[in-house]
Amino acid sequence: MADPKGFLTHTQRILPLRRPVSERVGDWNEVYQEFAEDTLREQAGRCMDCGVPFCHTGCPLGNLIPEWNDLVRTGRWREAFDRLHATNNFPDFTGRLCPAPCEPACVLGINQPPVTIKQVEYEIVERGFMQGWAEPIRPSKMTGKSVAVVGSGPAGLAAAQQLTRAGHAVTVYERDDRIGGLLRYGIPEFKMEKRIVDRRLAQMAAEGTVFRAGVNVGVDVTADQLRSDFDAVVLAGGATAWRDLPIPGRELDGIHQAMEYLPWANRVQAGDLSEPPITAHGKKVVIIGGGDTGADCLGTVHRQGGTCVHQFEIMPRPPETRDPSTPWPMYPLIMRTSAAHEEGGDRVFSVNTEEFIGRDGHVTGLRAHEVRRRNGGFEKVDGTDFELEADLVLLAMGFVGPERSALLTDLGVEFTGRGTVARDADFATGVPGVYVAGDMGRGQSLIVWAIAEGRAAAAGADRYLMGKTALPAPVTPTMAPIR
Repeated sequence: MADPKGFLTHTQRILPLRRPVSERVGDWNEVYQEFAEDTLREQAGRCMDCGVPFCHTGCPLGNLIPEWNDLVRTGRWREAFDRLHATNNFPDFTGRLCPAPCEPACVLGINQPPVTIKQVEYEIVERGFMQGWAEPIRPSKMTGKSVAVVGSGPAGLAAAQQLTRAGHAVTVYERDDRIGGLLRYGIPEFKMEKRIVDRRLAQMAAEGTVFRAGVNVGVDVTADQLRSDFDAVVLAGGATAWRDLPIPGRELDGIHQAMEYLPWANRVQAGDLSEPPITAHGKKVVIIGGGDTGADCLGTVHRQGGTCVHQFEIMPRPPETRDPSTPWPMYPLIMRTSAAHEEGGDRVFSVNTEEFIGRDGHVTGLRAHEVRRRNGGFEKVDGTDFELEADLVLLAMGFVGPERSALLTDLGVEFTGRGTVARDADFATGVPGVYVAGDMGRGQSLIVWAIAEGRAAAAGADRYLMGKTALPAPVTPTMAPIR
């Protein structure tokens, strides 16, 4: 059982320190320092295994959080590693990238700082890899069935691993030149070094999953070929259709989408080239969009040597403490400061960009004004117009859904009113044998939802192929994402 005096004994929430800003902006390594084992075990011991563990309601994967917290407290690391992987294929990804909706749902968080669940998760999986516990799990027998997974982000990889372990012959297709999807080219190196992705891919390859990068399914492999070559298909191509800003001056050079900018920095770190074709070096930069992608751009700008950077957000500045509109155990509306924000730049809230200005075909600045919320929208605040110089503008305003590619058209899948691929409670599309997981069916969401949906879609596909399934299905498509 858990320590009955857990958080009464260890009242302070302690997190790992970030490396000094002056040090980390000079490299692309992950930003956090090592965390002492005795401190971590004390932090895990703050969890007292509540009668109703509301942390479970915050986690789409259904992670057995109180169980592996207590296993860490008592030093039973191998058992904690196995318990963690019982519900999450990739805790090494979520331990770095998930915003941890489990933590604000922690019962302790009602009136004290919650348990450091995410850090415990991270330490468990890192110790497991260091000890060699992340061994391939090969199927005991093959089913003779084959599955194509289209897309190699977290949803696709989770589906592929589950289906491979169930005994199916699984091939993962990725149109980029490397496997990993947004994990590979959307997440900066300083948030997750790509060796973390590579070691998981090595485990999956050893289990029998086949990876085919540089294949644009729907073009290089047609929908008809896919249906004839495989017994089932899982679509996990993400929500890659980005939101644009169609205002005067948008055609000027120097204005780029975040996903036109971020992948180049990762390619430099991979050794593909020495200098990126789009760089912030020596430039005045404006990032439009205040979310995680905007913060990824911000940290990249710092490391590339931008001279100054502003990050615009049309929404008002969030409160410093939990807002009454998002009471416990909901994911709170609250001001959050990432490592990138700590490194510099100006965050500007309640602002709308109305025009880009330029000279000789290149952007030189923008015109904007303050806004306020009114009747569910935004209205201009009179007398707040301003201009700001900019040599580089990055649009990080999110994504509107999956691209209407030849694959989706030729397969004949249906779409929801939001533009996502429609599916039922088994994650099946209206096309027999075709399933959809992650952002392609859900819309832009969190990595933890992508993994959960990949697992659920795998269970649906396995049931279709075999008539029944022993694979867990942790979510249903009707569950609303946490924003």
